[in-house]
Amino acid sequence: MRKYEFQWFSSTEELPWVEEAIEQISLLPHTADGSAVNLTVTSEIFQTLEGFGGCFNELGFTALAHLSDQDRATVMHALFHPEGEQRFSICRLPIGASDYALDWYSLNEQDGDYAMEHFSIERDRQILIPYIKEALALNPDLKLFASPWSPPTWMKFPKSYNYGTLRWEPEILEAYALYFVKFVEAYRAEGITIHQVHVQNEVVADQKFPSCVWTGEQLRIFIRDYLGPAFARHNLDTEIWLGTINAPEPWDEWLKKKSTDYDAFASVVLSDPEAYKYVKGVGYQWAGKHAIQRTVQSYPELRYMQTENECGDGENTWFYAKYIFNLYQHYFMNGVNAYIYWNMLLEPRGRSTWGWEQNSMLTIDPAVGQAVRNPEYYVMKHFSRFTSPGAVRVGLKGPWSGNAVAFKGMDGRVTLVVSNPFDEPRVLNLDSGSSVHSFVLKPQSFHTIVLN
Repeated sequence: MRKYEFQWFSSTEELPWVEEAIEQISLLPHTADGSAVNLTVTSEIFQTLEGFGGCFNELGFTALAHLSDQDRATVMHALFHPEGEQRFSICRLPIGASDYALDWYSLNEQDGDYAMEHFSIERDRQILIPYIKEALALNPDLKLFASPWSPPTWMKFPKSYNYGTLRWEPEILEAYALYFVKFVEAYRAEGITIHQVHVQNEVVADQKFPSCVWTGEQLRIFIRDYLGPAFARHNLDTEIWLGTINAPEPWDEWLKKKSTDYDAFASVVLSDPEAYKYVKGVGYQWAGKHAIQRTVQSYPELRYMQTENECGDGENTWFYAKYIFNLYQHYFMNGVNAYIYWNMLLEPRGRSTWGWEQNSMLTIDPAVGQAVRNPEYYVMKHFSRFTSPGAVRVGLKGPWSGNAVAFKGMDGRVTLVVSNPFDEPRVLNLDSGSSVHSFVLKPQSFHTIVLN
């Protein structure tokens, strides 16, 4: 049986990311009844990891500009380089404006341009494309997925970025499918591959920001009859995902009259064989966490992603980081292949164009010109630092399994990520398969234990 050597990293609010001395790991008798054990790594194998990442937004790029060239290079290396601190492998970008653009825009505001003759990514060439290319220079294998927050306003009723729905007319639906095609082709011409498109950011949105409300039936028809065939006609190998789904919290009266997230969206689309054949995966975020279990149970052959980390209130507290740790654990234990943070970096308070202040992994103060690593930076690091695409989630059992996730890499190395949510130290007795080792976990702490 394989003998493991350990690396152990811990984070508390006062001391984030500390490498603990091996001498602090006690070897316990490997008793037959396992009486000392409270967490066991099992031989069960689950989903394959596709990785971690964040979203490229304009306000992030402007925050980055406050750093010196050397500090900027340090931050970008930490996020994207395959030997950096985070080692991001899959990231998101908006199609047109997100609520963290400098202002709201689409890629074609020429009213009635059904042929997309005026489609343009010129705005993106100023900010988003340089931002993405800077990351790709560090990691050419970085995967990208994209979603619109709002269609062009002339395609909507009423005609507004931050309100309404898509006009349900055949010529509009054809033009909107072509809009996606033009986006993928335009970025390809810039040397940037879009690996996935998700049809809509937050299909049931709080409409203070660029948004567009969809029903499951509308998604089904659009994917089946318009978007899927358009990608096929233009020979695009970009994947179509059913995302990003953010229900079932009762955002408005419409949803209160409907069923839950799974029944109203995923089930409606995926139960149609002609729509299903175009869908490669499902993206859930926010209250979609309540539906992912049923979707994975019903369609285990698809791939899944947590597409937008819940974003807090701009305070960047350790208290909220503990909640975010639990989100990572919940989503992975329920089948996601990837976990995507929202804003990687922002100025202090992280105010959006519609006034909501939100958290970020790093804060860059223009007055100081330095990057501060926030608590959620370390949450991400505990998951991403020693894992890589191609690893598989492995089974855990015992009382600590509700606070832990484990991955086994293609090299056989096992990475265990575990939290101690209690106000006092707790003892983790870990059975690695060949021996039992004891770890004293500090109060209110996160841990990464690597079994080499």
